[in-house]
Amino acid sequence: MYIYYNRDQLILPMDLEILIPKHHLCRIVDLAVEKMDPALFASLYPGGGRPAYHPKMMLKVILYAYVNRIYSSRQIAKQLKENIYFMWLSGHQTPDFRTINRFRSERMKDIIYETFFSIVDLLRQEGLVKLEDYFLDGTKIEANANKYTFVWRKSTEKYDQKLEEKFRQIVASW
Repeated sequence: MYIYYNRDQLILPMDLEILIPKHHLCRIVDLAVEKMDPALFASLYPGGGRPAYHPKMMLKVILYAYVNRIYSSRQIAKQLKENIYFMWLSGHQTPDFRTINRFRSERMKDIIYETFFSIVDLLRQEGLVKLEDYFLDGTKIEANANKYTFVWRKSTEKYDQKLEEKFRQIVASW
């Protein structure tokens, strides 16, 4: 009458990689971080003390969380215990929310731009993104609360030029 149900039964496959589709976004995040220059991570940890979680693993988890619009370190820590994609990226390691928050706010703050641009450049090389066209929302909406908070076109163009210059400098240094 019913399909056999037993929670105490051993379930295969034990390897989560089998359950993740070939072209899933978490595989792209994994590939992007694995191809990054290891020298970027070497400067993060001066040594001594208790062994730390690997910075590549931490970066993969954080990037995948951001792609899925998860920004809370508590929510990221929760996903590491409940979501198979996060489990696979972390290798079943479960850093707590304080460790995640410390990593992104203290360790990554000096190299965040280099990390971002190296991932963008890698995705461009792999053909996953094109840097031909991009769009910057220039909508100006004046609010009653503070009429000076909307963005002017000249300031967005100036910011865009600085960002482009920084990208070229970082790519030229590789």
